[in-house]
Amino acid sequence: MDIKNAQLEVDNWIKEHGVRYFNELTNMAQLTEEVGEVARIIARRYGEQSEKESDKSKDLGEELADVVFVVLCLANQTGVDLQAAFDKKMDLKTKRDHDRHHNNEKLK
Repeated sequence: MDIKNAQLEVDNWIKEHGVRYFNELTNMAQLTEEVGEVARIIARRYGEQSEKESDKSKDLGEELADVVFVVLCLANQTGVDLQAAFDKKMDLKTKRDHDRHHNNEKLK
């Protein structure tokens, strides 16, 4: 599924199952919370912190999907075409970063 269709799917879900979008500030707080859950899993599973037994069953993919869902909500309610923005960003990064990364001695 492309980003544009994902935005439509989220919008349809909100219309069918939600009452309305939470306001932008509430969704920003929700996004921060979801990113924090991803950070906790990454820090404990892949970083130097030990993973608590209660955290071992947490699904990183599910938490990342929560982040994507809230980002799509924010894009929808602020009128951002995230597909167009993503395509533009990838083009910019490709032009700007290709040689920079290939010539970075730290990455070799």
